[in-house]
Amino acid sequence: MPALLDFARDVRDGLGKAGQKELPSKYLYDEIGTALFEAITLLPEYGLTRADERLLRRYAPAILEHLPPPVVVAELGSGSGRKTRWLLEALAHREPVAYFPVDTSPAALANCRKELSGMGALSIVGLETSYLDGLREVASRRRTGQALLVLFLGSTVGNFERPAAEQFLREIRQGLAPGDALLLGTDLEKPVADLLQAYDDPAGVTAAFNLNLLARINRELGGDFSLRDFAHEARYNDRERRIEMHLRSRKKQTITVRAAGFAGTLEEGETIWTEACHKYRTDEIPGMARRAGYLCESQWVDGEWPFAENLWIAAPP
Repeated sequence: MPALLDFARDVRDGLGKAGQKELPSKYLYDEIGTALFEAITLLPEYGLTRADERLLRRYAPAILEHLPPPVVVAELGSGSGRKTRWLLEALAHREPVAYFPVDTSPAALANCRKELSGMGALSIVGLETSYLDGLREVASRRRTGQALLVLFLGSTVGNFERPAAEQFLREIRQGLAPGDALLLGTDLEKPVADLLQAYDDPAGVTAAFNLNLLARINRELGGDFSLRDFAHEARYNDRERRIEMHLRSRKKQTITVRAAGFAGTLEEGETIWTEACHKYRTDEIPGMARRAGYLCESQWVDGEWPFAENLWIAAPP
């Protein structure tokens, strides 16, 4: 059970931190969390996923013009695959498609296969593993002469601290050959009031999504979190240009997590930081590409909800 051991270690380390306690955002996405996130993407306040999908629907042929056949597709963090359909359908009109969704959530991979199962000229091989391990697996399977298109859509890159994001993009580049491509989704800066509504919706779906992380610790690691003693909190960090999701303790309380060997105290008002969502400007993205070993070939920006799809081509070393 290496995944459960990793979960226990990360919970122990994150809750045991001096100062700001935190839990890695990847653990938000168990089966329940994945379903709640899919519900979030449908909320009127959360325009990000619809912007992502609009761009892919509208510009899929233009994106593929930059990528001569044959192409194999790997998607890091596939989720349900709903928005990816537009790109895969456009590619399937041109050539048979081998698609490798990579996700740590088995529920997400199952949803992805279900969403895309009716498409012709498409073979799907889901990989339940980390992003980089999955990418290495796909790269090892490519045929001679086949280019690799990596999809990193939504705003997943925004979950990384900015230096860590660039390091991760460099690590992706290390798995690519010159001429391979990365299609990177980036959420753009917008009014803070809009962002706060998107991450703290009036219906409380995002709150349930965030609180489910504590429920998951209870279910899988023998935690004793009382969810009613925590409140979901979204805040904007102006200096870092990011939304932060926190779980705020409503009172002083002692927490134990048996499988993690953890026991500790939370003060009233103290928070556990669960997710960061960094926002970008379009003019900073080409520089990010260069520093990570790519050329920013093109950008497509949504007009309703500021969001960009960025096509990066792996540059020669």
